[in-house]
Amino acid sequence: MAKTIQKNESVLTSLRNSSSIRGAGEETIRRLYEQGTLRRYDKRESVLHAKKHTDYVYFLISGKVIEYNMTLQGKRKILFVLGEGALLNDYIFTRHTPAIYCDTIETSAILQIPNDRFVEIMKGDCPFCLAIMKDQEKKYQRLIHQLKNSVGNINMDRKIAAKLWKLGRDFGISRGEETEIDIDMSVTLLADMLGTSRESTSRLLKNMMEQGLIRHEKKRIIIRDMSSLSHFYKTGM
Repeated sequence: MAKTIQKNESVLTSLRNSSSIRGAGEETIRRLYEQGTLRRYDKRESVLHAKKHTDYVYFLISGKVIEYNMTLQGKRKILFVLGEGALLNDYIFTRHTPAIYCDTIETSAILQIPNDRFVEIMKGDCPFCLAIMKDQEKKYQRLIHQLKNSVGNINMDRKIAAKLWKLGRDFGISRGEETEIDIDMSVTLLADMLGTSRESTSRLLKNMMEQGLIRHEKKRIIIRDMSSLSHFYKTGM
């Protein structure tokens, strides 16, 4: 169960660096910090639950989470993997229950701010309001892109390459010419990102390793060369 922990300067730093609220004034950052409660979540702990109302706005201060929904077959379909500074809510201005689930995939610290206080802070900072709107637009655009890929003619080899390339871009750690995706990546987790079976995903990973595009070591995927992976995604070659 999530536990309240003491806030420190790292929370302010994370808010200042957050792309979700880029442009917000220093006073706004301070008010968010002062009005929020910092909580520690263990790995695989629920933050948001579809159909369960929340009275808080959530900012991810450290760690990583997944946001997903459930298919009609009862399988998890991951929509987003989010890192430090991300705004987690899909609804902010209405009383609707969340449309998504949000779980941690590693130990995480999350700042939760009462919804009414968050809206009150927004009233005094127009750039802050615009940043929130842009962040929600970005999520919408990413959903549209995912929908296009899911119904298009692109094959699964190229889909998994595109997903790994994006994870490498967003969460990559440079290892010389290689890029390590800084996520403990089980086959099941990747399958849920792709919306396919664990068996198919395992076979796709094996094919990519045989082609020399990636390595898979101790739950970590290492991309041998980002440009080669990008070329494979775009051309299939």
